[in-house]
Amino acid sequence: MRIGVIGTGRIGTIHANTLSRHHEVGSLILTDVNPQRAQDLAHRLGETAAPGTDEIFTWGVDAVVITAATSAHADLIGRAARSGLPVFCEKPIALDLPGTLQALAEVEKAGTVLQMGFQRRFDKGYAGAREAVRSGRLGRLHTVRALTSDQSPPPPEWLPLSGGLFRDTLIHDFDVLRWVTGREVVDVYATGSDAGPAMFREAGDVDTAAAVLTLDDGTLATATATRLNGAGYDVRMELAGERDTVVVGLDDRTPVASTEPTGPPPADKPWPGFLERFGPAYEAELCAFVDVVRGQLANPCDGREALQALRIAEACEISRHERRPVALAEVPGSLA
Repeated sequence: MRIGVIGTGRIGTIHANTLSRHHEVGSLILTDVNPQRAQDLAHRLGETAAPGTDEIFTWGVDAVVITAATSAHADLIGRAARSGLPVFCEKPIALDLPGTLQALAEVEKAGTVLQMGFQRRFDKGYAGAREAVRSGRLGRLHTVRALTSDQSPPPPEWLPLSGGLFRDTLIHDFDVLRWVTGREVVDVYATGSDAGPAMFREAGDVDTAAAVLTLDDGTLATATATRLNGAGYDVRMELAGERDTVVVGLDDRTPVASTEPTGPPPADKPWPGFLERFGPAYEAELCAFVDVVRGQLANPCDGREALQALRIAEACEISRHERRPVALAEVPGSLA
């Protein structure tokens, strides 16, 4: 199997390393807007670098992995679909609903595969929570609390391109909330604070956000995020039911400190970032993609799943700006 990798930045390098080691992958073709970066990575891995994206499609590949800039995702997904190629793409499909729907329409018209990169679905902790909910261990689920806290903010120049805290960061919590519970979000109320560094205000974004979400069975969920969590990278989900409560992301590297006299000690080596925290999950999702391409596994996260997570993020942005509850039915783009 020959796979083309478009984009060799941080996550593209990780995916290329995973694929290069995979016993079912014979070779890779790597390309990047910075040709030297692609060449350097190809040299380290013993793979081939291409001078541009065109060569990915003309040199002949069996599948495409897209880790390029977000602004390029939709066009590349469409091009791969028209070429009849299965695609793995980092989230999001696009930063807006029209672009997302257009790319999905191309995939559906071509009848090809689009697997989205929501890596938390491949994390053992989230998988355990899903099993706890689905098995009935928790009883009736009444409360879910999700959080994502980055240790330090991204570069200022990247913020205007990110889509904002709800679309860029909390979208992971929205996706995994649906995946773990098996329920749909029916309405949201969201707010945010830009009281931190000025670069967030200048980008029209917030550095901290919170949302209350109601699920279709009446379960209440909260989702919070911040770019300024100095203690370390912190991603957790608590699920409380009438019988039991479980938590994802609580271990000896969770960056929290107890104020109780008999509480556990603070983390000795807190997680510095998402690449370290979710390393095994990133590898597992690419291995799953190889199995999807080989016809041995059903697509574990298709484009419709990404659309639903984006619609929740869009509803949160509307709620933040208009300071009111927003029903998901108000957000266009639901696929039948």
